[in-house]
Amino acid sequence: NTSEKKESLVEVYAESTPNPQVQKFVTNRLLTNYNIELNRTSEIRDFPLAIELFEFPFVKEIFISDNYVSLQKTDDMEWIEINSSLRDFIREYLQEGRRIVSEAYKPGQSQTNISAEASPVTNDETSQQIISVLEEYIKPAVAGDGGNIQFLSYEPESKEVNVLLQGACNGCPSSTITLKNGIEATLKQLLPGK
Repeated sequence: NTSEKKESLVEVYAESTPNPQVQKFVTNRLLTNYNIELNRTSEIRDFPLAIELFEFPFVKEIFISDNYVSLQKTDDMEWIEINSSLRDFIREYLQEGRRIVSEAYKPGQSQTNISAEASPVTNDETSQQIISVLEEYIKPAVAGDGGNIQFLSYEPESKEVNVLLQGACNGCPSSTITLKNGIEATLKQLLPGK
């Protein structure tokens, strides 16, 4: 049936991100429910897609989440030289129905979405409110740029919030501005005085 075949075709397209070293390869498939951030020194045996992507010498870091793979390249190559080979590789890999994450994978906290239960100290009301704001207002925008944000901690005395930026946001030249002008401003606006 040709309509069934059309539905099973994998599409992959590349999107630029605010980080010039990172491209986001978006697919029409859900890849994983985890946020997986890996570099060349990471333990990658449970991530078959990453194992093969790291065989490209210009792939420096990998972030896999939802329906996309964000790839950070080395400085010696330009995206125009490598985009189509990466896009074709990812499309063929997915078209063959190969695994993104091994069945044996047991997520550690650093690789998963940190939920309210898994977060370090979130039993206070303000931390819960901060997590809600991050999930509702900040995370969708950051994911749109090929990254992720995780709540780490809230210090009531200093009113300081610590977050972790992953994927394209990690090491992005504009990440400091994103933190100060975007995330901090949003939290101050929605949680005044806290």
